[in-house]
Amino acid sequence: MTKKNNSEYRKKGKNHNKSEKKYVARGSRKEGGKSKGKHAANDSRKRSQKTVTVEVTCSGLTNDGKGIVQWEGKQLEVAHLMPGETAEVNISKKGRFFDTELKRVIKPSEDRANLSRSSYYEGVGCQIQHMNEHAQKRFKQKIIDELMKPFGKPEPIITMELPFYYRNKNVMTFGLNKKRQIICGLYAENTHQIIPMERSIIHDQKADEIIQTIKGMMKSFKMQPYNEDTGKGFLRHVLVRVGKKSGEIMVVLIAASPMFKGSNNFVKALRKAHPEITTILLNVNNRDTSMVLGKQEKVLFGKGTITDTLCGLKFDISAKSFYQINPVQTEKLYTKAIEMAELTGKETVVDAYCGIGTIGLIASKKAGKVIGVESNNDAVRDAIHNSKRNGVKNARFYQGDAGKFMVKMAARGEKADVVIMDPPRSGSDEAFLSSVVKLQPKRVVYVSCNPVTQARDLKYLVKNGYEVDGIQPVDMFPQTVHVEAVTKLVLKGSR
Repeated sequence: MTKKNNSEYRKKGKNHNKSEKKYVARGSRKEGGKSKGKHAANDSRKRSQKTVTVEVTCSGLTNDGKGIVQWEGKQLEVAHLMPGETAEVNISKKGRFFDTELKRVIKPSEDRANLSRSSYYEGVGCQIQHMNEHAQKRFKQKIIDELMKPFGKPEPIITMELPFYYRNKNVMTFGLNKKRQIICGLYAENTHQIIPMERSIIHDQKADEIIQTIKGMMKSFKMQPYNEDTGKGFLRHVLVRVGKKSGEIMVVLIAASPMFKGSNNFVKALRKAHPEITTILLNVNNRDTSMVLGKQEKVLFGKGTITDTLCGLKFDISAKSFYQINPVQTEKLYTKAIEMAELTGKETVVDAYCGIGTIGLIASKKAGKVIGVESNNDAVRDAIHNSKRNGVKNARFYQGDAGKFMVKMAARGEKADVVIMDPPRSGSDEAFLSSVVKLQPKRVVYVSCNPVTQARDLKYLVKNGYEVDGIQPVDMFPQTVHVEAVTKLVLKGSR
């Protein structure tokens, strides 16, 4: 699960051509070095060398889901190409790199998804949406199996029955195109170039609809998109959160200035078009930063939060709250994590990186006591509120560094039976992992949004007295290359 200090970051994606028959994708290879994917949708840059079109056959996949091909003794990467497929590929040299573009699939794989023309257009950020569900499952299972080979055999990956439109949070960036027309969409990978898009196959459909309505209203309300280069303009991004079970909808207008002329009329017009919206906020971000949300916030309509239900508990969600993107798969992930914790109602559980308290509060139903620790003060406040809202009496939440907190627990002679850790994509550092070793819980349940850093951290724990006793991958983000895993570790000699 991706946590970024409870702040929203700009979304970057990859472009897909509208055509169903002409699959367009780019990739690159650094001459004499390791391949690095580099995409630029609708790129207007001139090619430094004449493009050649060649016929190639894909021999395998990278961990980024790109097809591997050979050309003139070089290994190139081609996005949206699958093993066994024969295709025409445009190749051009960009300095020390080779730029590849998938022009046409001549012999498609049986594993290629049967998508409509519009679905390819809606696939920004969906790196493997051209694979059918069986191919995606094999691709992600192989990644986990290879990474976890030193620790044991992972269970079959838990997939999603309906792997579309699952995101409960959409963020779109606004700008102007060359014709000075207002556009909104996602950034192309490694650039600040906006790829215009109206919808996505993984976004909540109502959220995308609301964002397009806002784009259409901007001209009549004389609302200009913010320009990063000049520092002029008003609207930078729009964030929409949807309570998948409650049906509540939050709209956050992220602006460069708190001066919103005609805000009352704008809110009335937006609510008239979408009466399902339950709250609207203005968030001010006047910093030159890659972070989407600023610190200043004003509620324009409603209570400023939405409520949703996860594993039978209700959670209030603010604009800045870390809350799982895919609640359907989250319930499966958390259920597996609680199962691995082997709770009987007597255990003391430390929920490290607890965020707004979701997994800790869910665990509290089967634990003796839950101690949640989180560095972000706003998240801790939300966790305490959510605890009271759900009538949980056996959970306490603290602001601070989880590693230092556990070292102090060990120094006071306190014990924890289980530590549940859910770190950001960067994983844990040695300071935190050493604190786990000092506290010596009988079981550690490691929930990870990045199996690469999880494998690194498992190596440390295994070297320091733990053994892996179960690995369960979960597909939290269908159509993308991301995969999560929850792993159970047991203190040697504690069974």
